[in-house]
Amino acid sequence: MLRDMIELLVDQPLLLLFAVLAAGFALGRVKIAGISLGVAAVLFMGLGAGALDPRLQLPEIVQRFGLVLFVYTVGVASGPGFIASFKRRGLRDAAFTIGLLSLAALGSLALHLFLGVSGPRAAGLFAGSLTNTPSLAAVIERLRLLVPNDPRVLAEPVVAYSISYPMGVFGVILALAIARRFWRRELEKPEGGTSLEVRSVHVTRPDVCTVSIEGLVRRRGWKVLFARRRRGEEITVMSGDEPLAVGDLVTVVGSMVELNRVIEALGEVAEERLELDRTDLDFRRIFVSEPGVAERPLSELNLLHRFGAVVTRVRRGDVDLLPDGGTILELGDRVRVLGPRSRLAEVARFFGDSYRALAEVDVLSFGLGIAAGLVLGLIPVPLPNGGTFSLGAAGGPLVAGLVLGAMGRTGVVVWQLPYSANLTLRQIGLVLFLAGVGTRSGWVFAQTFAQAGSLTLFLGGTAITLLTTILGLVIGRKVLKVRPSVLFGMVAGIQTQPAVLAFANENAVDDGPNAGYSAVYPFATIAKILLAQLLVEALR
Repeated sequence: MLRDMIELLVDQPLLLLFAVLAAGFALGRVKIAGISLGVAAVLFMGLGAGALDPRLQLPEIVQRFGLVLFVYTVGVASGPGFIASFKRRGLRDAAFTIGLLSLAALGSLALHLFLGVSGPRAAGLFAGSLTNTPSLAAVIERLRLLVPNDPRVLAEPVVAYSISYPMGVFGVILALAIARRFWRRELEKPEGGTSLEVRSVHVTRPDVCTVSIEGLVRRRGWKVLFARRRRGEEITVMSGDEPLAVGDLVTVVGSMVELNRVIEALGEVAEERLELDRTDLDFRRIFVSEPGVAERPLSELNLLHRFGAVVTRVRRGDVDLLPDGGTILELGDRVRVLGPRSRLAEVARFFGDSYRALAEVDVLSFGLGIAAGLVLGLIPVPLPNGGTFSLGAAGGPLVAGLVLGAMGRTGVVVWQLPYSANLTLRQIGLVLFLAGVGTRSGWVFAQTFAQAGSLTLFLGGTAITLLTTILGLVIGRKVLKVRPSVLFGMVAGIQTQPAVLAFANENAVDDGPNAGYSAVYPFATIAKILLAQLLVEALR
């Protein structure tokens, strides 16, 4: 029976692919002590399938296609956040991230020099202990150029990666769980609110009525949005260039911390809830699906003068964002628009409001972006020792995605992908790569796993993981004075591990982990890819 099944899978590579994917996802949902492997289980299932027979291998194009798809979509999605965080704390975050990852690379080098771990395995250990698939891909790509016809050498980094990966997840979570016990009080103090609220406020203080609302918000440093105003019997959408007046009843949107500051300055909370009056003004959630609207700041859209409307919230993924004039909309955003009931249909047409369109990908911009990334990956970069390295299929599309994602659009070409489409393509790319590299390395992995040295790889990878994580927590908290919740997210981002981020979020009372994760993730991804290739060169 088993032999017949193997023969069938050898003859039907598509059947092999989807069998590995299905079994991998099933394995990834199994939790032990509340922790699961998630999508990484596809790699282990691929290794298991490949170990049954040397012919059970998916075509190489499967893993290469998946790799390019994955890193490009990550880059496009991370581009805007990467540029924004770089402007604010870029030097600090970059130095913190690259310093820790360089230490991990030195640890891998030490294992090679003092314990005799081979160069390819040391490079794979670096990728596995930091749970970073693109860096593993970079190692394999580099080795393929150096030893194109030696499958045993190409499988060595996968062996080390697979052995060290589990502790790369569990070890970091264990370190965060221990750190949480020491910083429990600080973690239970949220900074700002995690959700947006609305309050109706009576204006009773004349000192706030001397400047425009926009000037008042800027002067006081409030992070809120004024939506409705009732003056006398008239209810209107508020304009930022108008001042308040004593007796106005206004609605204000923001976190509760900010709202309390505003209420104290303006007057008092009103018993009447103006936000519930939808007689003249109404609100609607609208999908941003029109390319002409995407990647443009709200101030350029001029909604107040066009429709007498204003965007009061932007929902991106599962998070509500408080908009201002500089907020740039992305395809897939859901905007909450307040305006005259009779004009909301026009506003919906303006934004597109097509769920179907959000599932579609602009193949022109998508193809151009990936092609540019692949060309970028072919460009050789000289090294001090006279050699060269390139970003390859792992780094080129990532860097191109970051640049194009930050640009947003070029003329009529919108580089950003709809949020849901990006997530779907990213996951498809990742699982294709994992399934491909797993099946193509499974046989060699099975032959070498039982050999001497496996325990050394496991303990070495665990040491690199824990050393990087513990130093990151200590330096981040004691030297850089980063809030614990943000620091947990930064550690997850340096590890480029969504499972660690999920653990940090489950134990957080604010959005700090997500902020920390997005601040360092692009730095970490690029640094790991480059360091992995430098390791291969150094260990030749």
